[in-house]
Amino acid sequence: MAPGQHIILIESDAAIREQILAELRRAGMDAAVFVSRAAGLAEVHEQEPGLLIVGPSVPLAECIQVLGELKGAPATGEIRIVRISPAGAEYQLLDQRADDVVTLDAAPGELLARLRAQMRARAEIEQWKEKSQRAEEGQRIAHTAFQALAVTEKMTADAFHLGRSMKLGLAALLVLAAIMSGVFFLYSRRAEKETRRAYSVIMQLEQGISTEKDLMERARRTREELERTAKNAIEENRQRLEQKTQELSAAMSQAQSGEVAALQKQLTQTRTQLQRLETEGRVAQGIIRSYAPSVCLLHVVVAFRESASGKRLRYAGVAPDGEVLKDSEGNPIFGTEGRGPEVRADFFGTGFLVNRDGRVLTNRHVVQPWWKNDELAAIARDGFEPVLAEMNLYFPDSPGAHRAEVKKISPDVDLAVVQTELGSVRRAVLALDGRREASVSGQPVVLMGYATGIDAILARAGEETLRSIVEATNGNPSAIMAELARRRLIRPLTTQGHVGDVLADKIVYDAQTTSGGSGGPVFNIQGKVIGVNYAVVRGFGGSNFGIPIRYAESLLR
Repeated sequence: MAPGQHIILIESDAAIREQILAELRRAGMDAAVFVSRAAGLAEVHEQEPGLLIVGPSVPLAECIQVLGELKGAPATGEIRIVRISPAGAEYQLLDQRADDVVTLDAAPGELLARLRAQMRARAEIEQWKEKSQRAEEGQRIAHTAFQALAVTEKMTADAFHLGRSMKLGLAALLVLAAIMSGVFFLYSRRAEKETRRAYSVIMQLEQGISTEKDLMERARRTREELERTAKNAIEENRQRLEQKTQELSAAMSQAQSGEVAALQKQLTQTRTQLQRLETEGRVAQGIIRSYAPSVCLLHVVVAFRESASGKRLRYAGVAPDGEVLKDSEGNPIFGTEGRGPEVRADFFGTGFLVNRDGRVLTNRHVVQPWWKNDELAAIARDGFEPVLAEMNLYFPDSPGAHRAEVKKISPDVDLAVVQTELGSVRRAVLALDGRREASVSGQPVVLMGYATGIDAILARAGEETLRSIVEATNGNPSAIMAELARRRLIRPLTTQGHVGDVLADKIVYDAQTTSGGSGGPVFNIQGKVIGVNYAVVRGFGGSNFGIPIRYAESLLR
């Protein structure tokens, strides 16, 4: 196995160990297995694997000790660690230093997908190290040129013993050599410095650059995922209750006289549950009709500014075919000089109208994507700082973008208010209910948002429409958004669920969502907003979090 591809598994329970190994073998992966933590760590330090899997039978205290020992050691700093956790127990490790946490009852294939993602992340780190080493090699070449300059100075001293005419010619040659060496040295130092400072920016941005082919494939995958999850938990539960009703009715017709009363009781309870679900479904439809047009998609564009000079990071130039100039390895060439286009990153989120003057409520991490974002924070360490370059709102059935600016940001929670001009657009203002009793454990909720950003919108557009939009826009996110708005294809996804728990600073519910759904409204059965969706803990049902809407009251006064 190639360096960095080696996998080590620490798990004492034989049944669980075989379950995990079966998943790995199914994907063609192999792992060295160790029952004890001590033996596993000894192998880690000897083999320097790319991935360590810590099984659920390893006690929490020992798991944390493993994380501390490995993440604190420079020799194993790049190792990726995945913790397999019992269902519902991964909360205890969210603030630890594992790179990912997967529940034991995760969906088939999810473990493999997570492992592959961690292996890719480690490969990217190795590529970064390799390119950094190349930059250091360039610095050494510059140093060699500087030494050559010192040698020419010695030659200058010897040249004074030659004739006058030869002295003048040699002196001119040496001066020219000195100038060229100095220019090369300064350029190499500057290029090496900029490469070191900005390479992490490239690593971040290359994730977001999408070709037409990429967009088509992503939209198709999203369409398949939407089709698989079209029947959410509410719909599945309704079908289950209908089937149970039919089975109980059939059983009553053939039951003995002593069994009829018990079956009748079960049938009554099942019909009551089914009626409640149907009522909730009708209420959800009413909420969608009334308020979906007021839930907007936010497109946030981030640029990067050099902290020392204040200059924006730019691509070196654009080729005749419209592509940015790239080096021999296919990486974009960039810097703070020149007239090439700015290096930008696109982010998407959800917001909703809270005032007729154009105020929209959303999350802070939507309008400031760098807030509590480790990847973007790393850019600051390289001498750059992310800045908000542009922000647009897109309302359903509105043919164009609405420019927006940040009005207020909460210092305490993940909330922000943005301001836009509605113009001729007329939308209902969402009613808010900040009372503590408005959120009750077990009550139904409706969640709206733009989960997966533009991918889900393109996925729902149909194959022919998708192709024409992607070809017409060349994969440019701003152009795609303008075309989607023009065709009036922008509308939020809606899911239903129930409140699982109500805490002092968050509401927990099982209505499905994912990235892009941040900032969406959470409605109660009365059609009032009780929370703002802000976080997802993957791999655990009932794990979506909303900020109680009362935390927004001070921002909206």
